[in-house]
Amino acid sequence: MSEKEKMHEDNLPEHNQAREDEEKVTPKVSTDQPTESSDTTQDPSPADSDPIASAGDALVEERQDKDASALDQQNQEPRNAQQEMDDAVAQESEDESTKGRHKIEKKDYASLTKEELVDEFERLLKKEEVQNIKEHIDEIRAEFNAQFDEELEDKKEEFLAEGGNIIDFYYSTPLKKRFNSLYFDYKEKRNRYYEQLKKDLNKNLQRRLEIIEELKGLIDVEENINTTYNNFKQLQESWRNAGPIPRDKYNTIWNTYHHHVENFYDFLHLNREFRDMDFKHNLEQKLKIISRAEELTQEPNINRAFRELQMLHKMWKEDLGPVEKQYREDIWQKFSEATSRIHERRQAHFQQLDQEYQKNLEIKQEIIAKIGAIGDQEYTTHRDWQQKIKEVEALREEFFKAGKVPRNVNEDTWKKFKQNVRAFNRKKNAFYKNQKKEQFENLEKKMELVHIAEANKDSEDFELTTELMKRIQSQWKQIGHVPKKDSDKIWKRFKSACNHYFSRLHAHKDQGSKGEIAAFDRKKSLLDELRAVEFSGDREKDLPIIKKFIEDWKNTGKVSSKRRFIEGKFNKALDQIFKKLDMDRKQAEMLKYENKLQELEESDDSRQLNKEHFFLTKKIEETEAEIRQLENNLQFFSNVEDDNPLVREVLDNIQKQKDQLNIWKKKLEKVNSLYEEN
Repeated sequence: MSEKEKMHEDNLPEHNQAREDEEKVTPKVSTDQPTESSDTTQDPSPADSDPIASAGDALVEERQDKDASALDQQNQEPRNAQQEMDDAVAQESEDESTKGRHKIEKKDYASLTKEELVDEFERLLKKEEVQNIKEHIDEIRAEFNAQFDEELEDKKEEFLAEGGNIIDFYYSTPLKKRFNSLYFDYKEKRNRYYEQLKKDLNKNLQRRLEIIEELKGLIDVEENINTTYNNFKQLQESWRNAGPIPRDKYNTIWNTYHHHVENFYDFLHLNREFRDMDFKHNLEQKLKIISRAEELTQEPNINRAFRELQMLHKMWKEDLGPVEKQYREDIWQKFSEATSRIHERRQAHFQQLDQEYQKNLEIKQEIIAKIGAIGDQEYTTHRDWQQKIKEVEALREEFFKAGKVPRNVNEDTWKKFKQNVRAFNRKKNAFYKNQKKEQFENLEKKMELVHIAEANKDSEDFELTTELMKRIQSQWKQIGHVPKKDSDKIWKRFKSACNHYFSRLHAHKDQGSKGEIAAFDRKKSLLDELRAVEFSGDREKDLPIIKKFIEDWKNTGKVSSKRRFIEGKFNKALDQIFKKLDMDRKQAEMLKYENKLQELEESDDSRQLNKEHFFLTKKIEETEAEIRQLENNLQFFSNVEDDNPLVREVLDNIQKQKDQLNIWKKKLEKVNSLYEEN
């Protein structure tokens, strides 16, 4: 095998930063969203339909077609390390500046609002190189258009619902115009970049052709061999610095260059000193490269090993010339073996990744199915929708955390995911759109009640108006939500009108009727009489007298709220009498409670009765809880005699609580009897 042939096989350049960029030459396994990879991902709205597409995009499309064809061929035919390296070197030589795109953070664009998407678009356009942001811009554009289209459909429905003609419909927003302006700037900037790249590649190609011609001419020049050799070294340096050229020309140009380099070395046999010096230098450097390549076969990080191997092959190919024939076969074989071992490890690594990606695909398919099932259901309440929104959001997070899937199903997986999420969002938006309509209807109903309340707040017909006010208050509670911006305003108006009326009603009641004034005078007299009685201390004689006073008090009638203090004085007088008679606590409490019941029964405000019922129920619960706690405490004294002071204290306390519990329950029975009577 000639040095020329070996050097051609030796063609192992940078391989797209090994499957992190993994996927330019080997079939790609992409991220959660469709990614660009060699500019192969197309905009959901094809760029070639955009009126501002130009020559720069034509170059991009040509590259995409070539990359797609290469990928299709790879899926059909196995490729060895040399073939992959040959393709990668040619690709790298076309444009090295796109390596930075993999360092740009990719956000969850589906979770951003339209405003956030436009802000991110503007940031990328200002801060990043235009050749590195295509996949980001494609996703931003697809998401923005999807959100805007939903908004557009809503506006169109509203327009048609109001009687508009579809041919007259037009809708845009300042945000949409800003997005269009940014996208236009992006396309212009991208086109200029690729137009300039095309010029630069052709310019570099022309320079390399000139170097080849100069190299060919060295053999025919009659001059000092030292001068010729120095000119040769300068041409080699110029070749290394000439820059990238069109990919489709790379291998042909390099082979031509290498052919004439070998011719020059053959020419140098006339001066073995220069040739041997070069051969020795090249051999030393290539042995170092082989040594490092063999070390890389043990490198744990396969991507790092492959990237460094790319560098070594580029040095071997671009920076070093041939060695003596007796070493050529041996050193190439060693380098090739190390390259193949790294290649095999890399392929095994990819196979393992493919298995992981298949598992990720199954997880994502399950998530997509769950979102679809949620979207298929019908929900009729705000609470249900809020719960499902949280569930879908959690599933979205799981989807994005699930990792990569096989490249050949990535786009379909992403498309299905987006379809199910958007189907759910459309149903959600439709629900809240109807809710908004209902809220406006509720607003009209509540405004009618506001007008009724304001119209009757100064009414003098208290009996009729009180029933009206209670009725509209009940109706207000039954009407659903209104738009948030109106809620506080109309509630304040309604509450103000109702409070105004009931304040007047209470003031009217506080003044009291003639009957209430007479009842107060009679109760005052009864209280004076009770205080004047000299009780014997004999409960059997005194108790009927006390009951007679209580009965007379009840039959006297109600007094105005302003004079109800008289009730407290009567109860206080009874307390003093009961204390002197040393009456049973329960009996005394229930006798006094008769007055309380009378107040509740005669009150026009049902809330007072409800309040008393709630109070008693709560007291019963608290007392029962206290008894349980005390009985539990007794367990700590299981081995202590009952006459122990601590035990005795707990037992007495339990009995007191039980006595009080009986009183609360008896009072609650009395209150419940009032409910039954009413």
